[in-house]
Amino acid sequence: MTRAERAVRDRVLGRAEVEALLAGAVPRHLIDCDLEGADLSGLALPGWTFETCQLRRVDWTGARLEGTVWRSCRGAFANFVGADLNEARFVACDLNNSQWRGARLGAALFERCKLTGADLSEIKAFDLRFDETLLINAKLHGFSFRQQVLQRIDFSAADLRKCDFRDARFEDCSLREAHLADARFDGADLRGADLGGLRLNDASRFRGTTISRAQASQLLGELGLKVL
Repeated sequence: MTRAERAVRDRVLGRAEVEALLAGAVPRHLIDCDLEGADLSGLALPGWTFETCQLRRVDWTGARLEGTVWRSCRGAFANFVGADLNEARFVACDLNNSQWRGARLGAALFERCKLTGADLSEIKAFDLRFDETLLINAKLHGFSFRQQVLQRIDFSAADLRKCDFRDARFEDCSLREAHLADARFDGADLRGADLGGLRLNDASRFRGTTISRAQASQLLGELGLKVL
């Protein structure tokens, strides 16, 4: 079957309708479909594509979603807890306040996505990448960004406790007001990061990093020191 023949367009889908689509032998391509609030927990949908779909509050708990592609979907408050999303790709999706605890996200990619308020704690991920993505107020406790090139990522007010940023390079990113307790930055290049709102007890975490002269002056000002 061709990709066009297996596409499903502009339909309202609940669990029963999605299970009916599973009768096909090939992955489905859903376009402009409305799955808002559907309980799709535990379903196996590997390789499916979701394009401009409404996925708000969909429950994907424990679902098999490896190799899936998500383009321009709206999935605020969606629940991916414990789901298998290895090698999944999310592009230009709104996933604000979504839940990902314990999900498997090995080699997954989030590109130009909104993940404000998302809970990504306890995820199982190797080589997970974020690019041009909003992670404002997100929970990323203990995540490793070691040796990554981080481009246009907004970590403002995010929970980055115990995160590993060793040898990472920041390009047009923000760490403003982020929670950095026990985070590691050894060898990181922070010249492309907004470090505003730094707290005194966070200053020592940047020992061994590279920052610009302007950032050094800003940090001293944040700590209440006058630069003359």
